[in-house]
Amino acid sequence: MIDTLPRQLHPFSGGLSLDSMKAAALSEPVTQLPTPPEVWVSMHQHCGLAAVPCVNPGQKVRTGELIGRANGTFSANVHASVTGTVGQVCRRPIVHPGGLSEMCVQIISTPEQQHDTAFRISHDYRLADPNMLRQQVAEAGIVGLGGAVFPTALKLAAEADQTLHTLVINGAECDPAISCDEALMREHAPEIVRGIQIMLHILQINIAVIAIEDDKQAAHNSFSAALADAADERLQLCRVPTRYPEGGERQLIQVISGTEVPSGGLPIDIGYLCHNVATAFAIDDAFINGHALTSRIVTVCGNGIATPCNLRVPMGTGVRHLIDHCGGYVVSDARIIVGGVMMGFTVAQDDVPVDKSTNCILVLPEHESRSNHPVMPCIRCGDCATVCPANLLPQQLYWHARGERLDDLQRLHVADCIECGCCDYVCPSNLPLTDYFRYAKDQLWSRDAQHLRAGIARTRYENRELRLEKLQAQRQARRERHRQAVREQSDKQQAIAEAVARARQKKQRMDEDPSS
Repeated sequence: MIDTLPRQLHPFSGGLSLDSMKAAALSEPVTQLPTPPEVWVSMHQHCGLAAVPCVNPGQKVRTGELIGRANGTFSANVHASVTGTVGQVCRRPIVHPGGLSEMCVQIISTPEQQHDTAFRISHDYRLADPNMLRQQVAEAGIVGLGGAVFPTALKLAAEADQTLHTLVINGAECDPAISCDEALMREHAPEIVRGIQIMLHILQINIAVIAIEDDKQAAHNSFSAALADAADERLQLCRVPTRYPEGGERQLIQVISGTEVPSGGLPIDIGYLCHNVATAFAIDDAFINGHALTSRIVTVCGNGIATPCNLRVPMGTGVRHLIDHCGGYVVSDARIIVGGVMMGFTVAQDDVPVDKSTNCILVLPEHESRSNHPVMPCIRCGDCATVCPANLLPQQLYWHARGERLDDLQRLHVADCIECGCCDYVCPSNLPLTDYFRYAKDQLWSRDAQHLRAGIARTRYENRELRLEKLQAQRQARRERHRQAVREQSDKQQAIAEAVARARQKKQRMDEDPSS
């Protein structure tokens, strides 16, 4: 095992140096939130289609029991986060920037909590079939906990691609407010290391780089000790510079390798696969303790609450329950932001449930919120292009997004925007650039999906026309064969009639002239 990886690091374009707001939340260990009286577990806690509820009102469930079955390739299973009785199964507002509603399962908790341990493996994971372990990851409902909530089992299927050579474990938690991953790394480094080893076995590769920013000394120390105990030469610890948005997988891979992920491509295209430290911990928790993904650490912070901290929270717990546990609101005009300073979004109500994507609840007085400042016209200063880590031209993208010129947006690679918010942060006109780009990407995806549907419909129409033409040709051929058979039968009957007539004439002649 190599303690700190002696490799040359490489800068990525743009980015920001931001003042940290994490000290208050990290001043105490992670606290287990007491079991709430009820939870509303969303069926849409992943990037694909919502899971399908598989429980009914009045049904008793244990923590970790399946309550929502994955619906499609990019969907994920959903499990009960508390032990109790199923209440309602209905649509309810969820944590979403647009305030959307989704199907949720209400569970009224009981004092006695029992945990289903169905996913524990009783033998050494190194003796298990990687495909079986990957299926167990899917069954446990594990998704990427760095924010994208992409089903982890799908990413772990990358071992079939022979170009994969390095697993990158992302501990570069770069948002100035979010500290849930740092708290996890400080307190559970051995479990994360074991989860990484399980992932290496599933992927069948031999290199894992654990990247931690250089301002996280306590986390670095915890990992150094855990790696020394593991004595695994495949695991390498890499201290990377602190710069936002280094936690983006494309930026982190560029820092480590010096190679950029190609536009429109994926890290696997250059041999790298990136997973979050919390995802590695979830995999260890599944195989060692048998637990499905039913809880996560959430940072609750900001000047709008009394006591910032990191909490381990059951999925489906209302945001207000977390805030109350942290001493409640200290201002009357609090704004709740889910997701941190840079990439977070405001929610209008505090009874929405925490889900697998919720890493931070930031509570700020209204006057501290960036959205409170007036929007002014663009002055073409170019600061947005300077800080863009994807080497885009935000100013031009903004004008084309306002005009909904989708072809120009596509030409300028708006799909490469990682929605980090750097351009918003430096814009002197306070333009909501990221919102425009997010909307533009949605429009492009909708257009592409419409084109795809149109293409499928056109192909179905053309195939139908070909089938009809083929059927018509077959019918015509059958009619022609029938007519030919009728003609042949008619000709045969006519030939027989002519032969009979000739025979009769001959017999008549013989009767008239016997001598002949």
